[in-house]
Amino acid sequence: MPGGADVLVTSLMHALKQTQHEVELLRLPFLFAPEQAIHAQMDYCEQLDLQAPNGQPIDLLLSLQFPGYGIHHPHHRIWLMHQHRAAYELAPTIAETPAQKALKERIHQYDQQHLQQAEKRFTISQRVAQRIQDTTQLPAQAVYHPPAGEANFYCAEAWDYVFYPSRLETLKRQELLIEAARYLRTPLKILIAGDGGQAQHYQQRIIELGVEDRVQLMGRITEKQKLACYAHALAVAFIPWDEDLGYITLEAMLAAKPLVTCHDSGGPLEFVQDQHTGLVCTPDPRALAEAFDQLYLDKKKAYAMGQAGRQAYQDLNLSWQHTLSQLLGDAP
Repeated sequence: MPGGADVLVTSLMHALKQTQHEVELLRLPFLFAPEQAIHAQMDYCEQLDLQAPNGQPIDLLLSLQFPGYGIHHPHHRIWLMHQHRAAYELAPTIAETPAQKALKERIHQYDQQHLQQAEKRFTISQRVAQRIQDTTQLPAQAVYHPPAGEANFYCAEAWDYVFYPSRLETLKRQELLIEAARYLRTPLKILIAGDGGQAQHYQQRIIELGVEDRVQLMGRITEKQKLACYAHALAVAFIPWDEDLGYITLEAMLAAKPLVTCHDSGGPLEFVQDQHTGLVCTPDPRALAEAFDQLYLDKKKAYAMGQAGRQAYQDLNLSWQHTLSQLLGDAP
């Protein structure tokens, strides 16, 4: 299923080729279950040496995901999207099976060894760097990058809806928005774009709560539709649990729209300034409804927040040229 990881990989490949690098992409199929499949994938990576495959010297290996950072190369740099979160903060807290426990311990050892052996450690956000620090006590440098198609985002007249484009998955917490619709005091509507494993459940919840006139599941939309939905939104919602980075945050800033997020949403908090470029609230339907109503009742402030967000994005000076200079600096 396409998502932020695919966008990052595609954009990185394009940026490298645009700067006259010869680059190849190696994708390793990943199975989340059974446990033995993940053990086998780690074993495979640890046995794979990419210093000179088929006699062709490789100058630099840059890995982005687990378990790829276990591959051998003398100049191996990591730009980590995230660790295998199911072995850390998403691990079962009760009724852990012996197989799950053994896998978790193996992954912890794997990360400690191979993250430490890397020539340099980078992450896509401060949040991911903090997780590495917490789990392995190893430092890592956050290196940001611009979202795809940044020049295409624009701001237009705000209409009375909140926009949330993302995969429909539990960690993205769209259900909080659906429940928040019950508590709205203003005529705002909520548009949720995307597809995923929770689509049927969310549609059922909309019906159960009687908010069909308030919440619309748009399904997958085109890029043109996405840009238009950003442009005309009163605000953008992005309320995941402990997100790695989240392009939605940066896209909302590019579209000059205030972003509503939560105290435990992770990556978005690196960019959103509460009451200045958006609103940060508790992950509670009533709190979210109150935040949305606040923006509706003071649209001038909502507009000012959006403009401040656009300026904050410009102040970041994000560019692939700068990103690559950090990732590839001093490379052989």
